[in-house]
Amino acid sequence: MRGFAMTALVCAAVASGSALAVQPEEMLKDPKLEARARELSRELRCMVCQNQSIDESEAPLARDLRLLVRERLTKGDTDPQVLDFLVARYGEFVLLKPPLEGRTIILWALPPVALLAGAIGLFFAVRRRRTGQLEPAALSTEERRRLSTLVDEGRTER
Repeated sequence: MRGFAMTALVCAAVASGSALAVQPEEMLKDPKLEARARELSRELRCMVCQNQSIDESEAPLARDLRLLVRERLTKGDTDPQVLDFLVARYGEFVLLKPPLEGRTIILWALPPVALLAGAIGLFFAVRRRRTGQLEPAALSTEERRRLSTLVDEGRTER
């Protein structure tokens, strides 16, 4: 029961963390613009935290970027224009999901390739184990004699 309570507490803290990042004074009055701003904020990386979106981060730079996104939206920019503006200013690193291009193909291809290689390796390891290829080699005459000596010494010491 205590473990469940701790788990619930941790989940509540994690879930509330992203809700606390965007402060009420940052929010736009227009709900449609605010929804667009939140969606864009989830796609942009916090340059300080680097593993969080600016929507989740409480870093001052993330707040500045959230305000910048809202400012661009209120000026009438489209979502791609806002993203292009930020990429031009901060580079593609600001995007949490880099675009699929020739120079980023390794970022997109490496996880499935690694997963496939692991699955193939696991398949062969299980297959080898089932066919008995991992049977231990028989002891040589010298090894049997040494083992017998060690066992006999162990019995006499008791």
